[in-house]
Amino acid sequence: MKNSSTPPHKGLGHRERLRERFLASGLEGFLDYEVIELLLTLGTPRRDCKQTAKDALTRFKTLQGVLEAPLAQLIQVKGIGPKNAIGLKLIHAVSRRYLEKRVLGKDAISSSAQLFDYLYHNLRDRGTECFVVIYLDSQNQVLEMQALFSGSVSSSAVYPREVVKAALEHNASGLLLAHNHPSGEPVPSPEDTNITREIVFACRVMDIRVLEHLIIGDNRYYSFADQGLIARFHKEFDSR
Repeated sequence: MKNSSTPPHKGLGHRERLRERFLASGLEGFLDYEVIELLLTLGTPRRDCKQTAKDALTRFKTLQGVLEAPLAQLIQVKGIGPKNAIGLKLIHAVSRRYLEKRVLGKDAISSSAQLFDYLYHNLRDRGTECFVVIYLDSQNQVLEMQALFSGSVSSSAVYPREVVKAALEHNASGLLLAHNHPSGEPVPSPEDTNITREIVFACRVMDIRVLEHLIIGDNRYYSFADQGLIARFHKEFDSR
């Protein structure tokens, strides 16, 4: 006589092992699809999420691509409904908010490498260029970090007067600038160099010093300060 009781779902033991691995050592050793799978289990009580996670990774190429994907496209992946899609977008937004807020009240970032560490996870996976300003007080502590512009970084998209206006609103004495290159190549374009010079000049008129402009690429960066360009622009302003 066959047992009429319902056997445990074959995926339940697997998801428990994923959760135990996470509790024991965080995401160390997790493959990207396993991270997505673990996130999907939070909104999927019983169904096995492994194949759904792999399908999402195949479609969007990377973990970052999955988290950055538009809501409507996430829902198109078999097994990801509206609830899971919203959950993925929420987790991504919360992680960005955390990365932004963790620097508030801290001493100013003292090197380009340290600034890169703070901003890399926030900017690396954006599909468009995003221009970030970190406002510093007179004691070189971080007052606020703000994504001020989105799109191509050029004189038509990034307005020096808007940077100055925002700095005055935050009562900032100094600024750190950063933006990403979605291509992964951090070498500055002529527009990047021109707009940096314009912002340095505009801020100096209001006695605000720009200390850095960092371009973030794929696990690498370009520092205007390290290359001596920030100091050169300040010297040009002083010699006028």
